[in-house]
Amino acid sequence: MATASATSASEPEAEPKSGPKAEGEEDEVKAARTRRKVLSRAVAAATYKTIGPEWDQQEEGVSDSDGGEEYAMASSAESSPGEYEWEYDEEEEKNQLEIERLEEQVGPGVDRGLLPSGAQVPARLPDPRGCSCLIELWLEWLHDEISMALDGLDREHVYDLFEKAVKDYICPNIWLEYGQYSVGGIGQKGGLEKVRSVFERALSSVGLHMTKGLAIWEAYREFESAIVEAARLEKVHSLFRRQLAIPLYDMEATFAEYEEWSEDPIPESVIQNYNKALQQLEKYKPYEEALLQAEAPRLAEYQAYIEFEMKIGDPARIQLIFERALVENCLVPDLWIRYSQYLDRQLKVKDLVLSVHNRAVRNCPWTVALWSRYLLAMERHGVDHRVISGTFEKALNAGFIQATDYVEIWQAYLDYLRRRVDFKQDSSKELEELRSTFTRALEYLKQEVEERFNESGDPSCMIMQNWARIEARLCNNMQKARELWDSIMTKGNAKYANMWLEYYNLERAHGDTQHCRKALHRAVQCTSDYPEHVCEVLLTMERTEGTLEDWDIAVQKTETRLARVNEQRMKAAEKEAALLQQEEEKAEQRKKARAEKKALKKKKKTRDADKSKADEDDEKEWGDDEEEQPAKRRRMENNIPPAAEAQDMEVETGLTGRCVPVDVDPPPKQKEKAASLKRDVPKVPHDSSKDSITVFVSNLPYSMGEPDVKLRPLFETCGEVVEIRPIFSNRGDFRGYCYVEFKEEKSALQALELDRKSVEGRPMFVSPCVDKSKNPDFKVFRYSTALEKHKLFISGLPFSCTKEELEEICKAHGTVKDLRLVTNRAGKPKGLAYVEYENESQASQAVMKMDGMTIKENVIKVAISNPPQRKVPEKSETRKVPGGPMVPRQMYGARGKGRTQLSLLPRALQRPSTAASQAENGPAPRPAVAASAATEAPKMSNADFAKLLLRK
Repeated sequence: MATASATSASEPEAEPKSGPKAEGEEDEVKAARTRRKVLSRAVAAATYKTIGPEWDQQEEGVSDSDGGEEYAMASSAESSPGEYEWEYDEEEEKNQLEIERLEEQVGPGVDRGLLPSGAQVPARLPDPRGCSCLIELWLEWLHDEISMALDGLDREHVYDLFEKAVKDYICPNIWLEYGQYSVGGIGQKGGLEKVRSVFERALSSVGLHMTKGLAIWEAYREFESAIVEAARLEKVHSLFRRQLAIPLYDMEATFAEYEEWSEDPIPESVIQNYNKALQQLEKYKPYEEALLQAEAPRLAEYQAYIEFEMKIGDPARIQLIFERALVENCLVPDLWIRYSQYLDRQLKVKDLVLSVHNRAVRNCPWTVALWSRYLLAMERHGVDHRVISGTFEKALNAGFIQATDYVEIWQAYLDYLRRRVDFKQDSSKELEELRSTFTRALEYLKQEVEERFNESGDPSCMIMQNWARIEARLCNNMQKARELWDSIMTKGNAKYANMWLEYYNLERAHGDTQHCRKALHRAVQCTSDYPEHVCEVLLTMERTEGTLEDWDIAVQKTETRLARVNEQRMKAAEKEAALLQQEEEKAEQRKKARAEKKALKKKKKTRDADKSKADEDDEKEWGDDEEEQPAKRRRMENNIPPAAEAQDMEVETGLTGRCVPVDVDPPPKQKEKAASLKRDVPKVPHDSSKDSITVFVSNLPYSMGEPDVKLRPLFETCGEVVEIRPIFSNRGDFRGYCYVEFKEEKSALQALELDRKSVEGRPMFVSPCVDKSKNPDFKVFRYSTALEKHKLFISGLPFSCTKEELEEICKAHGTVKDLRLVTNRAGKPKGLAYVEYENESQASQAVMKMDGMTIKENVIKVAISNPPQRKVPEKSETRKVPGGPMVPRQMYGARGKGRTQLSLLPRALQRPSTAASQAENGPAPRPAVAASAATEAPKMSNADFAKLLLRK
């Protein structure tokens, strides 16, 4: 298998035939040279698209000059006119077409027109194929170089190319080609040692590969078997034993082959190692099968595999799985960061660490974290200062995405230069370089970065702050430090209390009291976010160190400043209250408009219902003896007139001009369906005498089945539970709340601590069982709504932020007594939190440090907890008619208000019976006295009737 490949690979090494070459052979050589040039340019173009413009072709060995005489001939043909001019143009056109075809395999680049102005992006977005395209180009280029190799110099050139390829990517296919090609040079001086060296390096690099490492072992073993020497038999035995001790696929076939090949019985130690490797293989198989079943780039599967290998802790296998993952995910910065971090902390091998860092920044040059780690690794392993400086210059030209990335890389380089300086000397070359670099960094951020991103990326002037600290603490140059802090304050930082306190602390440590007092006086006048804290620091300093005059001046300035601040805050509060009132008025207007709209719809609906009722009454008046159905049943009935009532319908049509539908009984199936929707749920009356031993539980999931069974184990942890009464609707659906009755009162009090506990993904509310109709002032909300100076209110948090993550951040500024993330009724976070510190000073420090902090790309706001007062809703009063009872609902006649109100009785014979009948077609009813008088009509005799008829 591998021997045949090695033999075929060594065929081009045969000596060339003497004599002039045939014309066809010259064409083949010429075509091969052209293809070599095309492939080299294709690899360079592919790497340029994948890595970016900072990739150095000379450094990586991919350039047009790597072909020796062939490229020189091409260059001379390109520059010399004459007989080769037409031929070169045709070849160049073919080359360009071939390059375009290969570039299409690599994939398209980024369309920068889709990005905002000034934004910097990586030269190429991540391709699902990862770096596998470049590996294919490497293999294709290597095959062409092998076919072109004619003598020893060409072989050395191919060896160099193989070295660059295996340095670029740890790939089993490239190593296998390298080993097979080296077999072809076994006849040269040192050829045998070269072959063994290549195969041993291949085994140490990819021999542990579960699926592809087997080919390397077999090729090496077959090479050793082909050498007819007695001493080589022991070498083959050693290879078999080494291979069988490693978990690889098809181990059983290898063991069977060893049994067949070996004349002696296999040693017991080899069998034990083989069985142990089989057991390890079973542990690795799930991860390998997951990789085989998934589609590229299989990042999640590789990450799970890496986690497994990290737990085992074998450095060689960890390195191999990282390299396997990077072949398909070479454009994933997080994977490079994790790999380089492991090498920095565990292996600490200089060549390996620096090589990985170099590959990382070449593949993901837009990631500033990779460049910063690269600089640290180079400093850690003692790389020359000029090389580190050159790497930093490459980083500046990498094209970062954000302005803050440039600040970070400058800060990393300045930290490196600071560590080179010996501050025991008053002046040194390293110190001057550090100062000049600080100056250059500030100019670069102001000119280059600010013009590109419309911001410097360093609003807090961290670089200038570090420079000032170095000058003050390490160089004892407070004058320079004060100049730098003056520049910092003039850049819009004078309104922040924390900036003045940083300057004050620097003056306290390395300056004098006069400058401390001057800084605090300026801070009192300029600070706008937390002036109280600055005033407190000033008064504290004057109380301990100042004179009476200094104390009087400090008190006067602080009182004046605080009075002005309070006045400004009152005006701002009034303005905010006015805006809030306007918003409330607008909301009230919108609410009123919605209520009116709803009332109109309801009135229209009532009118339609009355109209339907009038139609029904009219049908009854014309002789319909059908029984009246309930209102809910009537809505479900079909309006189909029966055949027996067709005559009545004709009469109605003749009178009113339209046909009135008649209600019909619903089919039996509909009755059964309507009856099945209701279930008989027993209603248990609530015993208010047991409120002290009962808790009210709400906000439970409506989908909870058997709530009493599921909640009982939870509440039994607080004490003996007598009864759990879940509340159901008429349909039998759980309404999301229940009553839990305990045997003892202390158990009910302990159960209140289960408030906000998550039950099936929702926070369960547990509160005392109190009748609010008897206790209207009772409040269930257990948190304070007043000003709490030791508690912070944080807003703008990302929804993915957990309680532990936020607590870790807050612990850096003081002792956290309690932390509460605010959630909605469904248990989802609202991006708000309350943090309670041990005292007010810690809370004040935390506000200054954390306000405006970025957490997971969200800028948070931090303030002292002072919730606004809740407005108590006004109770609606019942409107009554002055001097009498409520006005009765307007009554309509028997025919309803939807039909004409004509009466068939002559007006002379009409006798109003009630006040409601007077209001049917006339004005509103009069007072009760007048109405009663009007209803008492005089009795008429026969003579009176006669006079009435004669009058007509």
